[in-house]
Amino acid sequence: METVQIRYIIEDLPRIAAAPGGDWIDLRAAEDVSMKAGEYRLIPLGIAVKLPEGYEAHIAPRSSTFKNFGLLQVNGVGVVDGSYCGDDDQWFVPMLATRDTAVRKGDRICQFRIMKNQPEICFEEVPHLSEENRGGFGSTGVR
Repeated sequence: METVQIRYIIEDLPRIAAAPGGDWIDLRAAEDVSMKAGEYRLIPLGIAVKLPEGYEAHIAPRSSTFKNFGLLQVNGVGVVDGSYCGDDDQWFVPMLATRDTAVRKGDRICQFRIMKNQPEICFEEVPHLSEENRGGFGSTGVR
């Protein structure tokens, strides 16, 4: 089991924990946020994290974030690398409001998981990849 150091920049936020068998960990807004339709904002998450050596964090919206708040995470998935680990390296989530909305401090608005860094790789150029040709479109090859 890996140990992850976390600093709560906003002390009165509920503590986060990995659920047994769970793959993603919820993150909460660290302050009340009101946004107008079309407005972009970095929403603070109230934590700073020191990831274990060789790991990175991936931040994505929760499945209910758009339904509940009309928010889209503008970078799709955020990546926090291991060098972002200081006391004041607070995590934020970049959101775009599709409608006027309000997020309250403590609302669960995104989630994260910790992943091993990609191993060192090299690319080898070849004239053919395999004998099988699936049609180049999805798993069915149907266009």
